Amino acid sequence: MTGLSTLIRGTGPALLLVHGAGGSVQANYGPVLAPLTQRFTVVAPDLPGSGASPNAAGPLELEALADDLVAVATGAGHESFFVAGYSMGCAVAVTAAVRHPERVRGLVLSAPFARIDAATRARVDRWESLLAGPREPLARYVLSVMCGEQYLSRLSPAQADGLVELIGASVPPGARAHLDLLTRIDLTDVLPRVTVPTLVIGASGDRLLSHDLGKQVADLVHGAEYADIACGHAIALESAAPWARLVTDFLASV
Repeated sequence: MTGLSTLIRGTGPALLLVHGAGGSVQANYGPVLAPLTQRFTVVAPDLPGSGASPNAAGPLELEALADDLVAVATGAGHESFFVAGYSMGCAVAVTAAVRHPERVRGLVLSAPFARIDAATRARVDRWESLLAGPREPLARYVLSVMCGEQYLSRLSPAQADGLVELIGASVPPGARAHLDLLTRIDLTDVLPRVTVPTLVIGASGDRLLSHDLGKQVADLVHGAEYADIACGHAIALESAAPWARLVTDFLASV
């Protein structure tokens, strides 16, 4: 698919960002874009049906998405680059690294999974079922699974309502296609084929993805480093500064 809307900003080595299901570049990476663009030339496409990117004509396929995003980075003039994925975007990042080893220099995988487990599947199915209804119940559910318990406990009712309004207003048209792809992903046999330096970042307070899923990814990638951040699934919202430091410090060492 061509025509993906893409943010390109910063200076330094190229860093391709891949956002998660039901998100966008701004929604998933907004608070860390400034520190990342101080160290890297960030190339950040919105996936089909997110941001200003058009919906895909049919179901999303992991290999095609990975090829398209690599084409975006090379089309921006970068022969090789790092790739940072978030949530479902980690699967796209891994697939890009395996299919294009001559392009990808290193990986950072934040809140990843090889394949979702039954508990995560139930939460994703609930999310998908709410897409057909009013936005407020959907947004309140998304808030409840995206944010950690401690973060939610600190919100005032007015702050929670503000986030609900923001989430409800920013549901991307492609969310259903994203979630459909998420449920079909299985990287169990792909992750051992990753050959580039890899950092896996887990979110210890994740209420969307079961926490062990990230550790499973790290175990399947030979030589991968693992770090935890004490936050929920919405890492950029809850822990932008520590997340940016982990990403930049690791890639600077590669």
